[in-house]
Amino acid sequence: MEQITSLPEPIRKRIPRIYEQTAIDFRYSCIEDYRRPVDEFDFFPRTPSLQPAPSTCERNERYRAAAIPLAEDVAADALARADITPAGVSHVIVVSCTGFFAPGLDIELVKRLGLPPETSRTFIGFMGCYAAFNGLRAAQSFCLAHPGATVLMVCIELCTLHFQVDGSMESAVINALFSDGAAAAVVQSLEDAESGLEYLGGRALLQDDSMDAMTWAVGDTGFIMGLSSRVPDLIARDLPGYIDQLLASHGLSRADVGFWAIHPGGKAIVQKAQEVLGLSDGDVYDSLEVLRLHGNMSSPTILFVLERMMNRRASGDIGVALAFGPGLTIEGALLRSV
Repeated sequence: MEQITSLPEPIRKRIPRIYEQTAIDFRYSCIEDYRRPVDEFDFFPRTPSLQPAPSTCERNERYRAAAIPLAEDVAADALARADITPAGVSHVIVVSCTGFFAPGLDIELVKRLGLPPETSRTFIGFMGCYAAFNGLRAAQSFCLAHPGATVLMVCIELCTLHFQVDGSMESAVINALFSDGAAAAVVQSLEDAESGLEYLGGRALLQDDSMDAMTWAVGDTGFIMGLSSRVPDLIARDLPGYIDQLLASHGLSRADVGFWAIHPGGKAIVQKAQEVLGLSDGDVYDSLEVLRLHGNMSSPTILFVLERMMNRRASGDIGVALAFGPGLTIEGALLRSV
């Protein structure tokens, strides 16, 4: 970022501080340019200004090349860890908002993993950071409607493909937060599971008067994000009531919650949620660690948080998972550790 000559000097001077405030130590990308000198770039132009910027078509082609093997890897790993053979998968759900093509990732997974050709396929696109919750809700519906169903859900986002240099502070902050990642989950309707998390139910809340606070649109040089500094405060305004309604619908209160999985959209969002919900530092530790180690990967991020919790929660613990995205929308789920 400090090497980009087209950035206004006031923003360039603030770059170190912006990155320090993110609380992110590591991020991953499908683009090798981020760790190369400008004269060795193979995706971005070899100019200090990064102009002319890669087109949306060029970025989408790189998405296709990188997303297919990455989705295959995490899907195969999830099936192996769940001890599920490809022949046992009945449904595939793919979640992504950072690229599109057809035949899509759902069909690529069927072909590459050797899933049955009659596998039911669903694609959930352009919903952003909370989209994994829509995937889990769909998976629950499939399991309830089709006894014996085994649902493979894959979330994959390659956010760094859409790096923008427009001279605005908003873009500078966005460029400092987002990263690439993928995760997969297996969802089944079981009478007696040996381990994992039980999905008890979910809830969505579309907030009033916040349609412009977070946006995601297709531009000529990639997808363009809008991110208002008001987002943490807007989320905090409705979050306590949302949580109480989610828990009350299952006859529970906040005192019954043993763990919290908050999507780390940014440090300020996690800290604001911690403040208004009265959570301890331990309650938000895993969320902040995922942010530190990976950045904001959009939809897969909450699965990274949940994986950390799956491995050490006591059986029977009740948990709340949350994410936030365009709308503004609060999405969440009530879970039980098995």
